[in-house]
Parts: sequence; structure tokens; C-alpha cells
Amino acid sequence: MKNYTKPTDEELRQKLTPMQYEVTQNEGTEPPHRNEYWDNKEQGLYVDIVSGEPLFSSFEKFDSSCGWASFSQPLEAENFVEKEDRKFGMRRVEVRSKHADSHLGHVFDDGPRELGGLRYCMNSASMRFIPVDKLEAEGYGEYISLFEQKDSEG
Repeated sequence: MKNYTKPTDEELRQKLTPMQYEVTQNEGTEPPHRNEYWDNKEQGLYVDIVSGEPLFSSFEKFDSSCGWASFSQPLEAENFVEKEDRKFGMRRVEVRSKHADSHLGHVFDDGPRELGGLRYCMNSASMRFIPVDKLEAEGYGEYISLFEQKDSEG
């Protein structure tokens, strides 16, 4: 397993856009339907924009019509921390990355039953998408077999 770490605040301010910083560091939320990955259908991995921790594969992504990227399950559950969120008079479950402590979004129990019933509603600003053909070059070669297996099954 790789060593995923959180850069310093100064490094983050240089690396991230204002929206990425607001979402990941200040628990912000980007606008629905006006974010990079809500309707992305390309095959690949979604990783934490801050640390690079693998979060989701495109196989778990589904269209929830909510305007944010939605997934039925994480790629590696050990890269996630869930916390109770009572902001805005609501009771929700916040999802954060384990190693960088980035705010990613929330998980709800209204996902498709046939996919396990969960909906991980994620901010695109908290993630970076790596297409399958770039996995090796980006240091995620160990995940290529996941996509080869799915191709041979489908």
C-alpha cells in the first residue's frame, strides 16, 4: 500500500483551485450539475485530489440525477472515514478521506437496492479522475486488472 499524505496548507493553496480548497478543507459543497464528474461516463479511478488515495472506480458510479457524482460503494473502504454531520438542521453522514482528512461528500441510504442501497454523493472538486489508459503512468497500475476483469466479464 502506498503512503498517502496530506500536503501542508501552503502547498494545498498552491495546488488546489479555490473551489477544491473550499470543498476539501472547509467542508464546502459545489453546485449540482455544474461540476466536473457528475455525468462522467469514462472508465477509470477517482482519487482524493489532496493525497491521491484511491476512492472509487467507474464501475460503482451510477446516475442518481442529484447533480453530483454518485457511487454505490467505495473502491477501498479503509480509505474512508464516516462522521455524523448535523449542519443545516439535517442529520447526514459525512464522508472524508482517511489519510488526507479531505471532505468528500456524504453517504445516503437511498441508492439502488440492487447495488447495495447506498449512494455516495461526492463533490467532483474533492476528486481527480484517472482514465484507465493513464493508470500505469499515474502510479495506479495495480488497478488495471480490475478493468481487464470487467472487460472480460462483459
